[in-house]
Amino acid sequence: MSSQAPSQLTSGLLLAAFGAVAFSGKAIIVKLAYRHGVDAVTLLMLRMLFALPFFLLMAWWAGRGQAALTRQDVLGIVGLGFFGYYLSSYLDFIGLAYISASLERLILYLNPTLVLFMGWWVYKRPITLRQLLAMAISYSGVLLVFAHELNWTGEHVWLGAGLVFSSAATYAVYMTYSGQLVQRLGSMRLAGWASTAACAFCIAQFALLRPWGLDTVAPPVLYLSMFNAVACTVLPVLLVMMAIERIGPALTSQTGMVGPMSTLCMGVLVLDEPFNAWIIAGTVLVLSGVFWVTRPVRG
Repeated sequence: MSSQAPSQLTSGLLLAAFGAVAFSGKAIIVKLAYRHGVDAVTLLMLRMLFALPFFLLMAWWAGRGQAALTRQDVLGIVGLGFFGYYLSSYLDFIGLAYISASLERLILYLNPTLVLFMGWWVYKRPITLRQLLAMAISYSGVLLVFAHELNWTGEHVWLGAGLVFSSAATYAVYMTYSGQLVQRLGSMRLAGWASTAACAFCIAQFALLRPWGLDTVAPPVLYLSMFNAVACTVLPVLLVMMAIERIGPALTSQTGMVGPMSTLCMGVLVLDEPFNAWIIAGTVLVLSGVFWVTRPVRG
């Protein structure tokens, strides 16, 4: 037993780290695809179209031998899929057209603070002084990188940052209201069906707004979207779930903090984004604040 515990811990940490790195690559792929003149509606549709078979397989696999979905379950899945996956992803993709991948990842990493705030607002859960200070540290880090990017990118950074922050907020809605469905359906089954619903929204949006849009899509966009769907969407979901089984959600979440750092490094190496003391300081502040926010409160 004692010989298995270290092995299980190591494998769990590696799975969580690889999952975070794989998921953080999404922003890099999107930025590369934008260089070929594609728009957010088309790019999001391609990503979800390629990922759809995997989500359906995930939902089927997790639902084997389980009770059938009720009408209330379906309505909940559709609502969570709309806010947590479709709307959140759409706002994120649009925002990435205006800001760097590094700033995008830092803003999205504010999600635990938004979930904490929504828990206070919706369920009247108390927020401790320590958590308030941790939130202040995280937001000061984002503001530091934002101020630097305002000088580097220009005034459109306001729009991009606002869209990505809205993306984090809509995903916080998903995290806040998914509790009961997760307990009833399980995390993998809910993620599979909610993602499938989001795919339907993305494909329908494309059919309405860009009915002939695929005629002008450059071949590299198709390859990048396929890679984004498999390596940066489906794979990290599975890796993180496997990590949670081994080391639990708290340690998995804290290990996932390598995500912003990996996005920062990939942004510098692949996209030629700036790398300086301001960005490093902002990243450290955000991760420090999120670390303290996600630590359990001791009574």
